[in-house]
Amino acid sequence: MLRFDEYYDAYSKELFQFIYFLVGHKETAEDLTQDTFIKALKNSTTFRGDAQMKTWLVTIARNTVYDYYRRKRLIKFIPFIARYDGIEETYIPEQWLLKQAADAELYTALGQLKLAYRECIVLRKIEGYSIKETAGILNCTEAQVRNHTERGMRALQKLLGGEANETR
Repeated sequence: MLRFDEYYDAYSKELFQFIYFLVGHKETAEDLTQDTFIKALKNSTTFRGDAQMKTWLVTIARNTVYDYYRRKRLIKFIPFIARYDGIEETYIPEQWLLKQAADAELYTALGQLKLAYRECIVLRKIEGYSIKETAGILNCTEAQVRNHTERGMRALQKLLGGEANETR
């Protein structure tokens, strides 16, 4: 039997961060994280195996975000809100302001990417999932994950003012 209290402790922060990257609103992300665990608990009889629990929960989280936007009748994801709630105590004010500006620029640029690119970048580069795990979560091939990640990173680099590396 699944020990959901342990899974919640182990994965709730990661799921919240993933959802927050997609919706850009703290309270909404908290609600959707809770909804994700409720859905997982309701469907726990269909899942067998602790080894893939994390990817199963992220898949549920992704679908929960999609459902949220469908209910709101929004076709496109809204751009990310440039907010950062976790302030490290070791920052001096100038460093913190520079980080805030960089984060805001990154969130804005991510919000301008195609959805497939954004999802791959968030899962691969920010959340640290493998290509195989990302493909499982997004229900696509590993080649598509590689392609979307590479194209998304090039587009993100252009949006952030860098030049895409044309040589290989």
